[in-house]
Amino acid sequence: MIEVYRAAGQAEAELIKGMLESFGIPCILKCHAALSVHVFTINGMGTVKVMVPEAMAEEARTLITREDDAQVVERTG
Repeated sequence: MIEVYRAAGQAEAELIKGMLESFGIPCILKCHAALSVHVFTINGMGTVKVMVPEAMAEEARTLITREDDAQVVERTG
């Protein structure tokens, strides 16, 4: 498994994971800090790594980038 995205928190990571799995890309989430009710991160603590099989990493990164671009277009009109 290889990291394809580093989310600011569990909620963002779960959204990315769900989107990738809807395209048939299996994911695991990896976080070294204990889960918290706080929605902020300090010095990378609380970040969550989205991991996928190495053979699917390029496709996963493309989908994540496409989703990020769509959100920018949506916000700017």
